[in-house]
Amino acid sequence: MAQTVIDTANHIAAYAAKAARVQVVAAYPITPQTSIVERIAELVESGEFDAEYIRVESEHSAMAACMGAAATGVRTFTATASHGLVLMHEPLHWASGSRFPIVMPVVNRALGPGWNIWADYNDSMSQRDTGWIQFYCADNQEVFDTIIQAYKLCENERVLLPAMICLEAFILSHTYLPVKIPDQEKIDEFLPPYKPKWFLDVNNPLSHANIVSPEWYMEFRYMMQEAMENAKQLIPEIDKEYGKYFGFEHGGLIDKYECEDADLILLTMGTIGSEAKITVDNLRKEGLKVGSARVRVFRPFPKEEIRKLAENTQMFAIIDRGISFGMEGFLAEETKSSLCNQKDQPLIAGFIAGLGGRDVTFKTIEKIARKSAEWMRRGRVEKETVWVDLRK
Repeated sequence: MAQTVIDTANHIAAYAAKAARVQVVAAYPITPQTSIVERIAELVESGEFDAEYIRVESEHSAMAACMGAAATGVRTFTATASHGLVLMHEPLHWASGSRFPIVMPVVNRALGPGWNIWADYNDSMSQRDTGWIQFYCADNQEVFDTIIQAYKLCENERVLLPAMICLEAFILSHTYLPVKIPDQEKIDEFLPPYKPKWFLDVNNPLSHANIVSPEWYMEFRYMMQEAMENAKQLIPEIDKEYGKYFGFEHGGLIDKYECEDADLILLTMGTIGSEAKITVDNLRKEGLKVGSARVRVFRPFPKEEIRKLAENTQMFAIIDRGISFGMEGFLAEETKSSLCNQKDQPLIAGFIAGLGGRDVTFKTIEKIARKSAEWMRRGRVEKETVWVDLRK
């Protein structure tokens, strides 16, 4: 029977793994992810969650264990954050190259030094080219729903890639919010058991992941790129299907708010997108045509959706909770790249905000919007990348 629970996003991620009927969980602790695998351990010990629970010695080993299990044809799960994700870097490539549909929550946390345990996107953004699909969630309900949706997506034979479900440290991971957990029978109907076309079987031996010569290596990488393009088509369809089953949709690739007639669009990710909606409402009362577009999926990047938004707006103000050192914010980079060959491009200003968990409230976003609106009226951006609220 469907139920509403009030709990942290970390515990909600654990309940989603249970609801998805994950069969193997590889666990290693790291703040602020630890309570995901702790709650799963409690559920497995109590008999509520029927899964093999593997305690490993590092995040690198956690991904290796998931790959080994996925190769036998079972549904697998792990979770990590920050330096743990960085330690996983090598097997992340192996997981995607092997086409294993592993789903992994990443609790976004700043990288050190200086030592910091609060929210920042540099950990997952550093892995954006590993071949993993990347979702970025705005609330606890979306965390649950996206984990379920991700298995349906990743196990599709047109995709067969792993996915990260990214949620911000403490802003979501340790914050209690109400979440509706659907009836298990309905989840089973939406997400049937995983049936791979191939798996390692001692009774039917085969070779997998051997060395590939230059004659074929490019073709394997081309197929991964094709899978990403397929995922871009399937994500909105799966999100709509989920909405029909359970009543929740999250915008597919981009969650748009008041964008239809907006002269200025605040382009964001994660929880900043939720705060931006409050800013939009406040500024609309003053007659300013402002909208918000929250990029929910960073890989594959929704460049076609960005181009559609650009057709009817005068300016993007892009807020990044991360920085590509020596360049600018990740979302700003990707947006400019998506629009580089388009006619009549809107003005674009990038803003770096919220690194290391610094608050980005609707008041902060309002300041960003007002500055951007002033540049829009002048017809030029005075500074390409602005660092927000730096201490003097």
